[in-house]
Amino acid sequence: MTPLTTPRRPGPGPGPWLFDGPPQDVPDGFPAAVLFDRDGTLVVDVPYNGDPARVVPMPTAREAVAAVRARGIPVGVVSNQSGVARGVLTYGQVAAVRRRVEELLGPFAVWAVCPHGPDDGCGCRKPAPGLVLAACARLGAPAGRTVVIGDIGADVTAARAAGARGVLVPTPVTRPEETAHAETTAPDLRTAVHLALTPAPDLVPGES
Repeated sequence: MTPLTTPRRPGPGPGPWLFDGPPQDVPDGFPAAVLFDRDGTLVVDVPYNGDPARVVPMPTAREAVAAVRARGIPVGVVSNQSGVARGVLTYGQVAAVRRRVEELLGPFAVWAVCPHGPDDGCGCRKPAPGLVLAACARLGAPAGRTVVIGDIGADVTAARAAGARGVLVPTPVTRPEETAHAETTAPDLRTAVHLALTPAPDLVPGES
């Protein structure tokens, strides 16, 4: 895959980095897209990881993503990577880790990556909605028919701010208050995807 936006100077630009694959038709009766957080959701969280060799899938990640693809639903990744702004990650390292994730879990229709830090004031870093909205726009998927799956409160807050549905899959790093405030939780990715693919109005916005 070829990155669609490339930094023209050292450091991140004002928006997210976008990588994408071939277009997919959006099926009827199910979410228009399912977006996954990367670290702690799809793969084990290794802080500021720029080494593809350290990428390890989370339990049930392969089958969960495959189940979405089997329905013909576009899958994407929305990921904060503040290590870029902190000077410990490069664009090339982020891209290399992305490629390794796809080697292990298969291709994703879009990646939306925020390279900014918490104090940069961008609109893309989760819990802001920018990554979700950028991914939806690239896929041509209405945010109201999109499900976002993540492991911390920022993921489901970003989903809510974008008008999408969030499903939280708690891990040991998830704070109790984040779990308590999540509208929908699941014990693992496989269950989260089952909820996302259930065409029920309390799980998938816009469906009845």
